Amino acid sequence: MTTVPMPTAGTRWRCTLCGNLTRFDVTRSSKVVEYVHLDLAGEPKVEEREVVSETIESVRCRWCNAVDQIELVDRPGGDS
Repeated sequence: MTTVPMPTAGTRWRCTLCGNLTRFDVTRSSKVVEYVHLDLAGEPKVEEREVVSETIESVRCRWCNAVDQIELVDRPGGDS
């Protein structure tokens, strides 16, 4: 399994096959700590959520279905 880098303030994803910049399916694994409040009827509500770790496992292009063909490119006007 290859991890995919997360875009930054100065970069974004781009599909190397079709050029897509806007539509992706992202599969990620997260480890979180949540504060769950149960009301008197027993309905849970997450009131606080802390992400301890997060890994992007794959990014798939919605236009051409390519997997493992995603690269990071500079955003227009962004600082990379």
